[in-house]
Amino acid sequence: MEITVEAVLLVISVLFFVSILAGKAGYKFGVPVLLLFLTVGMLSGTDGLGIEFENFQVAQTVGTVALCIILFSGGMDTKISEIRTVIPQGVVLATAGVLLTTVFTGLIIWLIFGMTEMGAGLLTALLLAATMSSTDSASVFAILRSKGVHLKNNLRPLLELESGSNDPMAYMLTVTLIGIIQNGTETNYWIVGLKILLQLVIGAGAGFFLGKLAVRVINRIKIDNAAFYPILVLTSCIFIFSLTYFIQGNGYLAVYIGGLVIGNARFVHKRSSMNFFDGLAWLSQILMFLTLGLLVNPHELIPVIIPGLIISFVMILVTRPASVFLSLLPFRKMTFREKSFISWVGLRGAVPIIFAIIPLAEQVPHARFIFNIVFFCTLVSLVVQGTTLTRVAMLHKLADKPREYKKLKEFDVEFSDEIKSVTTEISVVARTLSRGNRLMDVPLPEKTLVVMVKRDQKYFVPTGNTVLQENDKLLIITDDQDALMETYRNMGIADGAVNRQ
Repeated sequence: MEITVEAVLLVISVLFFVSILAGKAGYKFGVPVLLLFLTVGMLSGTDGLGIEFENFQVAQTVGTVALCIILFSGGMDTKISEIRTVIPQGVVLATAGVLLTTVFTGLIIWLIFGMTEMGAGLLTALLLAATMSSTDSASVFAILRSKGVHLKNNLRPLLELESGSNDPMAYMLTVTLIGIIQNGTETNYWIVGLKILLQLVIGAGAGFFLGKLAVRVINRIKIDNAAFYPILVLTSCIFIFSLTYFIQGNGYLAVYIGGLVIGNARFVHKRSSMNFFDGLAWLSQILMFLTLGLLVNPHELIPVIIPGLIISFVMILVTRPASVFLSLLPFRKMTFREKSFISWVGLRGAVPIIFAIIPLAEQVPHARFIFNIVFFCTLVSLVVQGTTLTRVAMLHKLADKPREYKKLKEFDVEFSDEIKSVTTEISVVARTLSRGNRLMDVPLPEKTLVVMVKRDQKYFVPTGNTVLQENDKLLIITDDQDALMETYRNMGIADGAVNRQ
């Protein structure tokens, strides 16, 4: 039977829709949505609905492009003002932490299993560890931001900085170990180490300067159609990644730093571009996790359950904490509880699976076994660490109790991040009009404004003499949370829907 483009598009659209529904249910019950995307992919594969997908080159390409967009979007959403004080810790965790995790995990895997039953040695054990040595940016960004957890002591920017910048080190270790396995004893380890350092330096420099160049181009070029500006930013993302590859730098590091530079600069139509990338990043995550899920045949995971569980808990309870505590030894101001929590946020996700595809594409011995182990360990990490992140933060007394902030429903408006404000919409009730029905009669706090009114299906900008009616919807902007609470009290409202800007 010939497979048509229409059939492929139909399958993709159904999978996307099912993933979105699963994500909505998962968010409600505290299950990481990325785990559900993987599950939908697995259930749709050969052992499930029967969709056959074994093209590792295509999966690697999809994963690379998706990861490029996710890292760029993560960089754009990260405020330099927030990470400035934690840059040293983040850099150490992203480099030394990844290296130590690889070495510790690889040695323990080799010592526990001996690797003799699989006919593989220490290098294969290290390769398996290297693919899982970085925390997954998509998982960390998605869970930290979707949960709305307020972490204390700059932990959230530190964790996001680490997860966004440690993939390059893991990638280079993976590629380097594959080269060593293929070349045997001919490898010069000093040259390998120098090459890794050079790629990091070139990647960081390229990301910074190309990001600055992109901002200048975006601001100077004049485009009549505003819809092209988000596409221009996407073009910059792809250009930074690909050009860095050709100048022998690390594209993943470059694209993250490029996103960091662009996201923290002022440029034309920034708000629409940021919103565009938020949606594109989620689309990339869904596509990436579905694709990787389709690659896995669940029956092949059965033989790796025992070794997979052992390796998973060794990483969660031993090697990740050991690497974090050793890496952060110079930072004496950090408490034991902070280091312990950072150790717990060693989430694995799509990135390790993408890196595990590389040995398959290079036909490295035992590559399929490595891929299945990595996939299983990712599932364990998302289930064990992803579902307990908020609870562990509370247990360590490092997070405030998360409060639900509802999005504006009646007013489809947004304000720039540079405008430090709090917005909300309030429905007028009888008590609100107890002192009079004109807007000037409502006891609003100083620096609190009603900027728009919705009555029935009509919107208008009010004045002090505007007569309010019950069930009118008011769009209110005020300075901060305290002023907002005062507004609620003055208007006879206990609480309301809040959208922080």
